Amino acid sequence: MAQHGPPAGPVGDPPAAPVVAPLALGTPRARWVLLATVLASAMAFLDASAVNVALPTLGTDLGASLQGLQWVVTGYTLALAALVLLGGSLGDRYGRRRVFLVGVVWFAAASLLCGLAPSTGLLVAARVLQGVGGALLTPGSLAILQSSFRPGDRARAIGLWSGLGGVAGLGGPFLGGFLVDAASWRWVFLVNVPVAAAVVAVTLRHVPESRDPAAHGRFDVAGAVLAAVALGATTYALVDAGGAGTWPAAAVGLAAGVGFVLRERRARDPLLPLAVFADRTFSGANLTTLAVYGALGGFSFFLVLQLQTVLGYGALQAGAASVPPVLVISLLSARAGALATRVGPRVPMTVGPLVAAAGVLHLSAADAGDRFVTAVLPGSLVFGLGMALTVAPLTAAVLAAAPDHLAGVASGVNNALARAGQLLAVAALPVAVGLSGDDYARPDALSDGFASALRVCAGLLAAGGVVAWLTVRGDVVASSTSERPA
Repeated sequence: MAQHGPPAGPVGDPPAAPVVAPLALGTPRARWVLLATVLASAMAFLDASAVNVALPTLGTDLGASLQGLQWVVTGYTLALAALVLLGGSLGDRYGRRRVFLVGVVWFAAASLLCGLAPSTGLLVAARVLQGVGGALLTPGSLAILQSSFRPGDRARAIGLWSGLGGVAGLGGPFLGGFLVDAASWRWVFLVNVPVAAAVVAVTLRHVPESRDPAAHGRFDVAGAVLAAVALGATTYALVDAGGAGTWPAAAVGLAAGVGFVLRERRARDPLLPLAVFADRTFSGANLTTLAVYGALGGFSFFLVLQLQTVLGYGALQAGAASVPPVLVISLLSARAGALATRVGPRVPMTVGPLVAAAGVLHLSAADAGDRFVTAVLPGSLVFGLGMALTVAPLTAAVLAAAPDHLAGVASGVNNALARAGQLLAVAALPVAVGLSGDDYARPDALSDGFASALRVCAGLLAAGGVVAWLTVRGDVVASSTSERPA
Protein backbone atom coordinates (compact mmCIF):
# COMPACT_ATOMS: atom_id res chain seq x y z
CA MET A 1 0.00 0.00 0.00
CA ALA A 2 1.40 3.38 -0.93
CA GLN A 3 2.01 5.84 1.91
CA HIS A 4 1.99 9.62 1.78
CA GLY A 5 5.44 11.14 1.36
CA PRO A 6 6.84 14.19 3.12
CA PRO A 7 4.97 17.49 2.86
CA ALA A 8 5.48 19.81 -0.05
CA GLY A 9 8.38 22.24 -0.02
CA PRO A 10 8.14 26.03 -0.18
CA VAL A 11 5.27 27.72 -1.97
CA GLY A 12 5.53 27.10 -5.71
CA ASP A 13 7.28 23.74 -5.40
CA PRO A 14 5.45 20.62 -6.60
CA PRO A 15 3.85 18.38 -3.97
CA ALA A 16 5.98 15.45 -2.89
CA ALA A 17 5.32 12.15 -4.66
CA PRO A 18 3.92 9.33 -2.52
CA VAL A 19 6.39 6.70 -1.42
CA VAL A 20 5.75 3.44 -3.29
CA ALA A 21 7.41 0.11 -2.60
CA PRO A 22 10.02 -0.72 -5.27
CA LEU A 23 8.76 -3.03 -7.98
CA ALA A 24 10.09 -6.55 -8.46
CA LEU A 25 10.63 -7.70 -12.03
CA GLY A 26 8.04 -10.27 -13.08
CA THR A 27 5.17 -8.94 -10.96
CA PRO A 28 1.98 -7.76 -12.70
CA ARG A 29 2.49 -4.06 -11.97
CA ALA A 30 6.12 -4.25 -13.07
CA ARG A 31 4.98 -5.67 -16.41
CA TRP A 32 2.57 -2.76 -16.90
CA VAL A 33 5.28 -0.21 -16.08
CA LEU A 34 7.62 -1.89 -18.57
CA LEU A 35 4.87 -1.92 -21.19
CA ALA A 36 4.20 1.82 -20.82
CA THR A 37 7.86 2.85 -20.95
CA VAL A 38 8.72 0.46 -23.77
CA LEU A 39 5.74 1.47 -25.91
CA ALA A 40 6.47 5.18 -25.51
CA SER A 41 10.18 4.84 -26.21
CA ALA A 42 9.47 2.44 -29.06
CA MET A 43 7.13 5.03 -30.59
CA ALA A 44 9.94 7.57 -30.62
CA PHE A 45 12.63 5.10 -31.74
CA LEU A 46 10.42 3.55 -34.42
CA ASP A 47 9.45 6.91 -35.82
CA ALA A 48 13.05 8.08 -36.00
CA SER A 49 14.16 4.98 -37.92
CA ALA A 50 11.01 4.39 -40.00
CA VAL A 51 11.33 7.86 -41.49
CA ASN A 52 14.66 6.89 -43.07
CA VAL A 53 13.14 4.27 -45.33
CA ALA A 54 10.41 6.71 -46.38
CA LEU A 55 12.90 9.41 -47.43
CA PRO A 56 13.18 8.61 -51.17
CA THR A 57 9.39 8.46 -51.62
CA LEU A 58 8.86 11.46 -49.36
CA GLY A 59 11.50 13.42 -51.25
CA THR A 60 9.89 12.70 -54.62
CA ASP A 61 6.38 13.49 -53.37
CA LEU A 62 7.35 16.83 -51.80
CA GLY A 63 10.11 17.75 -54.27
CA ALA A 64 12.78 17.82 -51.55
CA SER A 65 16.55 18.13 -52.05
CA LEU A 66 19.14 16.10 -50.12
CA GLN A 67 19.41 19.01 -47.68
CA GLY A 68 15.66 18.93 -47.24
CA LEU A 69 15.80 15.22 -46.43
CA GLN A 70 18.61 15.87 -43.96
CA TRP A 71 16.46 18.42 -42.17
CA VAL A 72 13.51 16.00 -42.01
CA VAL A 73 15.83 13.76 -39.98
CA THR A 74 17.89 16.36 -38.12
CA GLY A 75 14.99 18.71 -37.32
CA TYR A 76 13.52 16.04 -35.04
CA THR A 77 16.84 14.94 -33.59
CA LEU A 78 18.01 18.51 -33.06
CA ALA A 79 14.99 19.44 -30.93
CA LEU A 80 15.27 16.16 -29.03
CA ALA A 81 18.98 16.57 -28.33
CA ALA A 82 18.70 20.25 -27.42
CA LEU A 83 15.81 19.84 -24.96
CA VAL A 84 16.22 16.34 -23.52
CA LEU A 85 18.31 17.68 -20.62
CA LEU A 86 15.46 20.03 -19.76
CA GLY A 87 13.00 17.14 -20.08
CA GLY A 88 14.97 15.05 -17.59
CA SER A 89 15.25 17.95 -15.15
CA LEU A 90 11.52 18.70 -15.41
CA GLY A 91 10.73 15.10 -14.57
CA ASP A 92 13.02 15.08 -11.54
CA ARG A 93 11.40 18.24 -10.21
CA TYR A 94 7.73 18.08 -11.21
CA GLY A 95 7.18 14.34 -11.41
CA ARG A 96 8.55 11.84 -13.91
CA ARG A 97 5.18 10.30 -14.74
CA ARG A 98 3.56 13.73 -15.21
CA VAL A 99 6.21 15.02 -17.62
CA PHE A 100 6.29 11.64 -19.39
CA LEU A 101 2.55 11.87 -20.06
CA VAL A 102 2.84 15.43 -21.37
CA GLY A 103 5.58 14.24 -23.73
CA VAL A 104 3.50 11.33 -25.04
CA VAL A 105 0.49 13.55 -25.81
CA TRP A 106 2.70 16.25 -27.38
CA PHE A 107 4.47 13.64 -29.54
CA ALA A 108 1.16 12.26 -30.80
CA ALA A 109 -0.17 15.71 -31.71
CA ALA A 110 3.04 16.58 -33.57
CA SER A 111 2.92 13.22 -35.39
CA LEU A 112 -0.55 14.10 -36.65
CA LEU A 113 0.82 17.39 -38.01
CA CYS A 114 3.67 15.51 -39.73
CA GLY A 115 1.23 13.17 -41.41
CA LEU A 116 -0.78 16.08 -42.78
CA ALA A 117 2.15 18.31 -43.86
CA PRO A 118 1.76 19.56 -47.47
CA SER A 119 5.37 20.72 -47.98
CA THR A 120 8.94 19.99 -46.91
CA GLY A 121 9.16 23.18 -44.83
CA LEU A 122 6.00 22.41 -42.86
CA LEU A 123 7.08 18.78 -42.40
CA VAL A 124 10.42 19.91 -40.94
CA ALA A 125 8.59 22.31 -38.59
CA ALA A 126 6.29 19.52 -37.42
CA ARG A 127 9.31 17.23 -36.94
CA VAL A 128 10.87 19.86 -34.67
CA LEU A 129 7.68 19.82 -32.58
CA GLN A 130 7.90 16.02 -32.50
CA GLY A 131 11.40 16.33 -31.11
CA VAL A 132 10.11 18.51 -28.26
CA GLY A 133 7.68 15.75 -27.29
CA GLY A 134 10.42 13.17 -27.55
CA ALA A 135 12.60 15.26 -25.24
CA LEU A 136 9.91 15.05 -22.56
CA LEU A 137 9.06 11.36 -22.86
CA THR A 138 12.42 9.70 -23.59
CA PRO A 139 14.38 10.53 -20.40
CA GLY A 140 11.18 10.00 -18.40
CA SER A 141 10.88 6.38 -19.51
CA LEU A 142 14.35 5.47 -18.24
CA ALA A 143 14.03 7.55 -15.06
CA ILE A 144 10.74 5.79 -14.28
CA LEU A 145 12.46 2.41 -14.55
CA GLN A 146 15.41 3.52 -12.42
CA SER A 147 13.19 4.94 -9.69
CA SER A 148 10.41 2.31 -9.75
CA PHE A 149 12.33 -0.98 -9.72
CA ARG A 150 14.28 -2.38 -6.81
CA PRO A 151 18.07 -1.99 -7.31
CA GLY A 152 18.75 -5.66 -8.06
CA ASP A 153 16.27 -5.68 -10.93
CA ARG A 154 17.18 -2.38 -12.58
CA ALA A 155 19.80 -3.66 -15.02
CA ARG A 156 17.51 -6.46 -16.19
CA ALA A 157 14.58 -4.05 -16.54
CA ILE A 158 16.77 -1.68 -18.56
CA GLY A 159 17.90 -4.66 -20.63
CA LEU A 160 14.30 -5.51 -21.46
CA TRP A 161 13.60 -1.84 -22.25
CA SER A 162 16.69 -1.69 -24.47
CA GLY A 163 15.88 -4.92 -26.26
CA LEU A 164 12.24 -4.16 -26.95
CA GLY A 165 12.99 -0.52 -27.76
CA GLY A 166 15.80 -1.65 -30.03
CA VAL A 167 13.39 -3.96 -31.83
CA ALA A 168 11.19 -0.94 -32.51
CA GLY A 169 14.12 1.24 -33.54
CA LEU A 170 15.69 -1.25 -35.91
CA GLY A 171 12.33 -2.70 -36.96
CA GLY A 172 11.13 0.77 -37.88
CA PRO A 173 12.45 0.56 -41.45
CA PHE A 174 10.47 -2.67 -42.00
CA LEU A 175 7.23 -1.13 -40.73
CA GLY A 176 8.02 2.10 -42.55
CA GLY A 177 8.61 0.22 -45.80
CA PHE A 178 5.34 -1.66 -45.40
CA LEU A 179 3.40 1.54 -44.76
CA VAL A 180 5.06 3.37 -47.67
CA ASP A 181 4.36 0.55 -50.14
CA ALA A 182 0.88 -0.34 -48.84
CA ALA A 183 -0.47 3.14 -48.17
CA SER A 184 1.63 6.32 -47.98
CA TRP A 185 4.69 7.73 -46.25
CA ARG A 186 2.26 9.82 -44.19
CA TRP A 187 1.20 6.73 -42.23
CA VAL A 188 4.73 6.45 -40.85
CA PHE A 189 3.69 9.41 -38.65
CA LEU A 190 -0.05 8.81 -38.26
CA VAL A 191 0.45 5.36 -36.74
CA ASN A 192 1.84 7.03 -33.61
CA VAL A 193 -1.55 8.41 -32.55
CA PRO A 194 -3.21 5.13 -31.46
CA VAL A 195 0.05 3.93 -29.85
CA ALA A 196 0.21 7.11 -27.78
CA ALA A 197 -3.38 6.62 -26.65
CA ALA A 198 -2.51 3.15 -25.34
CA VAL A 199 0.54 4.52 -23.50
CA VAL A 200 -1.53 7.20 -21.78
CA ALA A 201 -4.15 4.66 -20.64
CA VAL A 202 -1.56 2.27 -19.17
CA THR A 203 0.48 5.03 -17.53
CA LEU A 204 -2.47 6.65 -15.77
CA ARG A 205 -3.55 3.32 -14.31
CA HIS A 206 -0.29 1.57 -13.45
CA VAL A 207 2.83 3.78 -13.42
CA PRO A 208 3.83 5.27 -10.02
CA GLU A 209 4.87 8.89 -9.67
CA SER A 210 8.41 9.76 -8.54
CA ARG A 211 10.63 12.82 -8.33
CA ASP A 212 13.78 14.13 -6.70
CA PRO A 213 12.68 15.12 -3.16
CA ALA A 214 15.37 17.81 -2.96
CA ALA A 215 14.40 19.49 -6.23
CA HIS A 216 12.63 22.85 -6.45
CA GLY A 217 10.84 24.82 -9.11
CA ARG A 218 13.66 27.10 -10.35
CA PHE A 219 15.05 26.29 -13.78
CA ASP A 220 18.19 27.17 -15.66
CA VAL A 221 16.47 28.89 -18.58
CA ALA A 222 19.72 30.44 -19.82
CA GLY A 223 21.40 27.03 -19.88
CA ALA A 224 18.54 25.50 -21.86
CA VAL A 225 18.64 28.34 -24.41
CA LEU A 226 22.44 28.12 -24.81
CA ALA A 227 22.30 24.33 -25.31
CA ALA A 228 19.61 24.66 -27.97
CA VAL A 229 21.46 27.44 -29.79
CA ALA A 230 24.77 25.54 -29.70
CA LEU A 231 23.26 22.41 -31.24
CA GLY A 232 21.03 24.27 -33.69
CA ALA A 233 23.73 26.56 -35.04
CA THR A 234 26.31 23.76 -35.30
CA THR A 235 23.88 21.51 -37.16
CA TYR A 236 22.92 24.30 -39.55
CA ALA A 237 26.60 24.95 -40.29
CA LEU A 238 27.15 21.27 -41.13
CA VAL A 239 24.07 20.89 -43.32
CA ASP A 240 24.74 24.21 -45.09
CA ALA A 241 28.47 23.48 -45.54
CA GLY A 242 29.85 25.82 -48.20
CA GLY A 243 26.89 28.17 -48.08
CA ALA A 244 26.91 31.81 -47.03
CA GLY A 245 25.72 31.05 -43.52
CA THR A 246 28.17 28.25 -42.72
CA TRP A 247 30.89 30.14 -40.86
CA PRO A 248 28.59 32.57 -39.00
CA ALA A 249 26.49 29.61 -37.81
CA ALA A 250 29.60 27.68 -36.75
CA ALA A 251 30.85 30.70 -34.78
CA VAL A 252 27.48 31.09 -33.04
CA GLY A 253 27.42 27.37 -32.22
CA LEU A 254 30.92 27.44 -30.75
CA ALA A 255 30.22 30.58 -28.70
CA ALA A 256 26.96 29.15 -27.37
CA GLY A 257 28.68 25.87 -26.46
CA VAL A 258 31.37 27.68 -24.48
CA GLY A 259 28.72 29.86 -22.90
CA PHE A 260 26.73 26.79 -21.85
CA VAL A 261 29.72 25.25 -20.05
CA LEU A 262 30.51 28.54 -18.28
CA ARG A 263 26.87 29.01 -17.33
CA GLU A 264 26.57 25.49 -15.87
CA ARG A 265 29.73 25.99 -13.81
CA ARG A 266 28.37 29.17 -12.21
CA ALA A 267 24.60 28.67 -12.06
CA ARG A 268 23.05 28.15 -8.64
CA ASP A 269 20.60 25.60 -10.06
CA PRO A 270 22.23 24.32 -13.28
CA LEU A 271 20.32 22.46 -15.95
CA LEU A 272 23.29 20.07 -16.05
CA PRO A 273 25.22 19.67 -12.77
CA LEU A 274 28.76 19.30 -14.14
CA ALA A 275 29.81 17.44 -10.98
CA VAL A 276 28.24 14.25 -12.39
CA PHE A 277 31.08 14.16 -14.94
CA ALA A 278 33.63 13.79 -12.11
CA ASP A 279 32.77 10.09 -12.16
CA ARG A 280 35.02 8.54 -14.82
CA THR A 281 32.54 5.79 -15.63
CA PHE A 282 29.73 8.30 -16.20
CA SER A 283 31.91 10.44 -18.47
CA GLY A 284 33.38 7.48 -20.35
CA ALA A 285 30.03 5.75 -20.87
CA ASN A 286 28.54 8.96 -22.25
CA LEU A 287 31.50 9.45 -24.59
CA THR A 288 30.97 5.89 -25.79
CA THR A 289 27.30 6.78 -26.31
CA LEU A 290 28.24 9.76 -28.48
CA ALA A 291 30.45 7.59 -30.71
CA VAL A 292 28.16 4.53 -30.94
CA TYR A 293 24.96 6.46 -31.62
CA GLY A 294 26.71 8.76 -34.05
CA ALA A 295 27.69 5.65 -35.99
CA LEU A 296 24.15 4.28 -35.71
CA GLY A 297 22.64 7.51 -37.05
CA GLY A 298 24.95 7.66 -40.06
CA PHE A 299 24.65 3.93 -40.76
CA SER A 300 20.82 3.99 -40.66
CA PHE A 301 20.58 7.09 -42.89
CA PHE A 302 22.87 5.75 -45.61
CA LEU A 303 21.93 2.07 -45.66
CA VAL A 304 18.28 2.53 -46.65
CA LEU A 305 19.28 4.99 -49.38
CA GLN A 306 21.88 2.55 -50.74
CA LEU A 307 19.50 -0.40 -50.72
CA GLN A 308 16.82 1.51 -52.63
CA THR A 309 18.85 3.72 -54.96
CA VAL A 310 21.77 1.41 -55.82
CA LEU A 311 20.60 -2.15 -55.13
CA GLY A 312 17.11 -1.45 -56.48
CA TYR A 313 15.10 -2.56 -53.43
CA GLY A 314 11.57 -1.34 -52.86
CA ALA A 315 10.76 0.41 -49.59
CA LEU A 316 9.44 -2.80 -48.00
CA GLN A 317 12.46 -4.83 -49.14
CA ALA A 318 14.83 -2.20 -47.78
CA GLY A 319 12.96 -2.19 -44.50
CA ALA A 320 13.07 -5.98 -44.33
CA ALA A 321 16.86 -5.78 -44.20
CA SER A 322 16.44 -4.53 -40.63
CA VAL A 323 14.69 -7.70 -39.46
CA PRO A 324 17.81 -9.87 -38.80
CA PRO A 325 19.46 -7.43 -36.37
CA VAL A 326 16.07 -6.86 -34.72
CA LEU A 327 15.74 -10.57 -34.01
CA VAL A 328 19.24 -10.74 -32.54
CA ILE A 329 18.68 -7.70 -30.34
CA SER A 330 15.28 -8.92 -29.11
CA LEU A 331 16.76 -12.28 -28.13
CA LEU A 332 19.92 -11.04 -26.44
CA SER A 333 19.42 -7.56 -24.91
CA ALA A 334 17.81 -8.74 -21.66
CA ARG A 335 20.59 -11.32 -21.27
CA ALA A 336 23.16 -8.59 -21.88
CA GLY A 337 21.58 -6.54 -19.08
CA ALA A 338 21.78 -9.53 -16.74
CA LEU A 339 25.39 -10.10 -17.83
CA ALA A 340 26.23 -6.51 -16.88
CA THR A 341 24.92 -7.20 -13.38
CA ARG A 342 27.03 -10.35 -13.00
CA VAL A 343 30.34 -9.42 -14.60
CA GLY A 344 30.09 -5.66 -15.02
CA PRO A 345 29.44 -3.54 -18.13
CA ARG A 346 33.06 -2.96 -19.17
CA VAL A 347 33.59 -6.13 -21.23
CA PRO A 348 30.27 -6.11 -23.15
CA MET A 349 30.62 -2.36 -23.75
CA THR A 350 34.05 -2.99 -25.27
CA VAL A 351 33.31 -6.13 -27.28
CA GLY A 352 29.87 -5.00 -28.50
CA PRO A 353 30.95 -1.90 -30.47
CA LEU A 354 33.91 -3.79 -31.99
CA VAL A 355 31.60 -6.57 -33.19
CA ALA A 356 29.13 -4.00 -34.56
CA ALA A 357 32.00 -2.27 -36.38
CA ALA A 358 32.86 -5.54 -38.12
CA GLY A 359 29.26 -5.85 -39.31
CA VAL A 360 29.20 -2.29 -40.64
CA LEU A 361 32.48 -2.84 -42.50
CA HIS A 362 30.96 -5.87 -44.23
CA LEU A 363 27.88 -3.86 -45.22
CA SER A 364 30.03 -1.04 -46.63
CA ALA A 365 30.86 -3.27 -49.61
CA ALA A 366 27.20 -3.75 -50.65
CA ASP A 367 26.80 -2.53 -54.24
CA ALA A 368 24.65 -2.91 -57.34
CA GLY A 369 24.00 -6.52 -58.31
CA ASP A 370 24.92 -7.99 -54.91
CA ARG A 371 22.69 -10.62 -53.34
CA PHE A 372 21.01 -10.03 -49.99
CA VAL A 373 22.22 -13.29 -48.44
CA THR A 374 25.87 -12.51 -49.09
CA ALA A 375 26.13 -8.70 -49.11
CA VAL A 376 23.56 -7.63 -46.50
CA LEU A 377 22.50 -10.50 -44.22
CA PRO A 378 25.88 -11.42 -42.66
CA GLY A 379 26.76 -7.82 -41.82
CA SER A 380 23.27 -7.15 -40.45
CA LEU A 381 23.46 -10.16 -38.11
CA VAL A 382 26.92 -9.22 -36.84
CA PHE A 383 25.84 -5.60 -36.36
CA GLY A 384 22.78 -6.75 -34.39
CA LEU A 385 24.91 -8.96 -32.16
CA GLY A 386 27.23 -6.06 -31.39
CA MET A 387 24.39 -3.67 -30.56
CA ALA A 388 22.69 -6.30 -28.37
CA LEU A 389 25.89 -6.60 -26.35
CA THR A 390 26.27 -2.82 -26.08
CA VAL A 391 23.01 -1.01 -25.41
CA ALA A 392 21.70 -2.46 -22.14
CA PRO A 393 25.09 -2.51 -20.32
CA LEU A 394 25.79 1.03 -21.58
CA THR A 395 22.49 2.41 -20.31
CA ALA A 396 22.78 0.55 -17.00
CA ALA A 397 26.32 1.87 -16.48
CA VAL A 398 25.29 5.49 -17.07
CA LEU A 399 22.38 5.33 -14.63
CA ALA A 400 24.32 3.34 -12.02
CA ALA A 401 27.22 5.83 -12.06
CA ALA A 402 24.94 8.77 -11.18
CA PRO A 403 23.12 9.36 -7.87
CA ASP A 404 19.58 7.95 -7.84
CA HIS A 405 18.00 11.37 -7.20
CA LEU A 406 19.53 12.58 -10.50
CA ALA A 407 18.11 9.69 -12.55
CA GLY A 408 16.26 12.09 -14.84
CA VAL A 409 19.33 14.26 -15.39
CA ALA A 410 21.55 11.21 -16.01
CA SER A 411 19.06 9.81 -18.52
CA GLY A 412 18.74 13.25 -20.12
CA VAL A 413 22.52 13.58 -20.52
CA ASN A 414 22.79 10.14 -22.08
CA ASN A 415 19.86 10.72 -24.43
CA ALA A 416 21.14 14.18 -25.37
CA LEU A 417 24.53 12.80 -26.36
CA ALA A 418 22.97 9.88 -28.23
CA ARG A 419 20.74 12.20 -30.27
CA ALA A 420 23.50 14.77 -30.72
CA GLY A 421 25.75 12.05 -32.12
CA GLN A 422 23.03 10.98 -34.53
CA LEU A 423 22.13 14.43 -35.76
CA LEU A 424 25.77 15.50 -36.19
CA ALA A 425 26.51 12.30 -38.14
CA VAL A 426 23.51 12.79 -40.45
CA ALA A 427 24.43 16.45 -40.93
CA ALA A 428 28.19 15.99 -41.41
CA LEU A 429 28.63 12.67 -43.23
CA PRO A 430 27.01 13.61 -46.57
CA VAL A 431 29.27 16.67 -46.74
CA ALA A 432 32.33 14.67 -45.63
CA VAL A 433 31.86 12.07 -48.38
CA GLY A 434 31.04 14.60 -51.11
CA LEU A 435 27.26 14.19 -51.50
CA SER A 436 24.79 17.03 -52.06
CA GLY A 437 21.73 18.11 -54.07
CA ASP A 438 19.92 15.13 -55.60
CA ASP A 439 22.88 12.72 -55.26
CA TYR A 440 20.72 10.47 -53.04
CA ALA A 441 18.70 9.58 -56.17
CA ARG A 442 21.73 8.93 -58.45
CA PRO A 443 23.25 5.43 -58.04
CA ASP A 444 26.67 6.35 -59.41
CA ALA A 445 27.05 9.31 -57.04
CA LEU A 446 25.62 7.60 -53.95
CA SER A 447 27.55 4.33 -54.05
CA ASP A 448 31.06 5.68 -53.42
CA GLY A 449 29.80 8.05 -50.74
CA PHE A 450 27.96 5.19 -49.04
CA ALA A 451 31.10 3.04 -48.76
CA SER A 452 33.13 5.91 -47.32
CA ALA A 453 30.39 6.88 -44.86
CA LEU A 454 30.05 3.35 -43.49
CA ARG A 455 33.79 3.05 -43.00
CA VAL A 456 33.64 6.22 -40.91
CA CYS A 457 30.76 4.69 -38.91
CA ALA A 458 32.80 1.53 -38.30
CA GLY A 459 35.65 3.68 -37.01
CA LEU A 460 33.30 5.48 -34.61
CA LEU A 461 32.01 2.18 -33.26
CA ALA A 462 35.53 0.88 -32.69
CA ALA A 463 36.48 4.13 -30.94
CA GLY A 464 33.48 3.75 -28.65
CA GLY A 465 34.63 0.28 -27.63
CA VAL A 466 38.14 1.50 -26.86
CA VAL A 467 36.82 4.38 -24.74
CA ALA A 468 34.64 1.97 -22.75
CA TRP A 469 37.61 -0.31 -22.01
CA LEU A 470 39.70 2.62 -20.79
CA THR A 471 37.08 4.37 -18.64
CA VAL A 472 34.26 2.13 -17.40
CA ARG A 473 34.56 0.41 -14.01
CA GLY A 474 33.81 -3.28 -14.13
CA ASP A 475 31.80 -3.26 -10.90
CA VAL A 476 29.73 -0.11 -11.34
CA VAL A 477 26.38 -1.88 -11.92
CA ALA A 478 26.97 -4.53 -9.25
CA SER A 479 28.00 -1.96 -6.62
CA SER A 480 24.95 0.18 -7.47
CA THR A 481 22.52 -2.68 -7.00
CA SER A 482 24.05 -3.81 -3.70
CA GLU A 483 24.75 -0.50 -1.98
CA ARG A 484 22.05 1.97 -2.94
CA PRO A 485 18.74 2.03 -1.15
CA ALA A 486 15.62 1.25 -3.12
